[in-house]
Amino acid sequence: MQPGAARTQVAGLHGDCLKIRLAARAVEGKANEALVEFLAEALGAAKRDVVIEAGAHARRKRVVVTGARRGAEALFPS
Repeated sequence: MQPGAARTQVAGLHGDCLKIRLAARAVEGKANEALVEFLAEALGAAKRDVVIEAGAHARRKRVVVTGARRGAEALFPS
């Protein structure tokens, strides 16, 4: 995750991880909130079904999404 970017978008793969740029700053949990909202919208899941399982205070996070109506390919623009 890269907070403070010009816009929120998937930047691609970074090793075995997905790199996401977020327009929100990493202040008072705003970047984490933006990440949850972005993933929920992109994957067609409710925000309550997107959980940051590990790394809440780090750039590298493990996120679990349940009940997604779209697969991970929805994160990559055509």
